[in-house]
Amino acid sequence: SWWWPHLPLWTTLDDDVFWLFNRTLSIADHPLWTTLVAIFNNRGFDAVSFLILAAIFTWAVRRDPRPQRLQRWIAIGLTMLITAGLVSLLVNKLVTYGHPSPTLTHAGVHLLSQEVPFATKDASGNSFPGDHGLMLMTFAAFMWHFAGRRVGLVSVAAVIVLSAPRIIGGGHWFSDVYLGALAIALLTLPWVLCTACAARLSERLQHGLARLMSRLDH
Repeated sequence: SWWWPHLPLWTTLDDDVFWLFNRTLSIADHPLWTTLVAIFNNRGFDAVSFLILAAIFTWAVRRDPRPQRLQRWIAIGLTMLITAGLVSLLVNKLVTYGHPSPTLTHAGVHLLSQEVPFATKDASGNSFPGDHGLMLMTFAAFMWHFAGRRVGLVSVAAVIVLSAPRIIGGGHWFSDVYLGALAIALLTLPWVLCTACAARLSERLQHGLARLMSRLDH
């Protein structure tokens, strides 16, 4: 549907979502809302996002009844980081298509950086695919696979909530996240999670951690 030249589904959806939110980003008309969106797009909010993911990760660890759960989940976390790094490298090497964010495409837009007195992200020279959303989706996929449905559903909710500020603020099109990032996640992550790759790598890392801890104890 995205590649089909005579079906402007995603273009129309992108424009509608962008203007729905951008017309509200005026400090004169909506001061509280505009300030909140700007804060959520500030680099400092990335630390809050990290803490939210860390809390979900800790919850997953505490729910695991198996012995040596800490070593197991450290290994899963390392496997997740390796996977995220490889997916990011693959995207940078193979995805040649790109486009600027809506705030750099349309005229007469409200720019958050001009509405508030502090630094905030409201534009990107190449916003496709949504790399922030892709990393969140990788986290959610690992949580669903290794921690179960309940933690997985909360992780999916975190993807939606934490990726929304980029879309609302105009730094990403809706399709950057929910077509670009999601398509890449659905194409790449099953090769890791629906095969033995993630399980075997995390097991080997766990065994390596166990040997390291044993040597440290002695």
